[in-house]
Amino acid sequence: MPEVEKWLFTRKEAAFSLGLSVRSVDYLISNRDLETRRVGRKVLVIRESLRLFARGNHTNPIRPQAVAEA
Repeated sequence: MPEVEKWLFTRKEAAFSLGLSVRSVDYLISNRDLETRRVGRKVLVIRESLRLFARGNHTNPIRPQAVAEA
């Protein structure tokens, strides 16, 4: 059977593919830097959103300022 390309990734898979923590991915999702789809209770990150984020130039810190100061 041929291998099928994934289109949706769990938060943990998205974090691994970007080299970030799950918490950082959660922040990116809440900040709408990553596009998601809900399937039941699962939050899945769209592959194209991961690709666009990875190719972008990001100068702002990934975590909120309040966490950075703590």
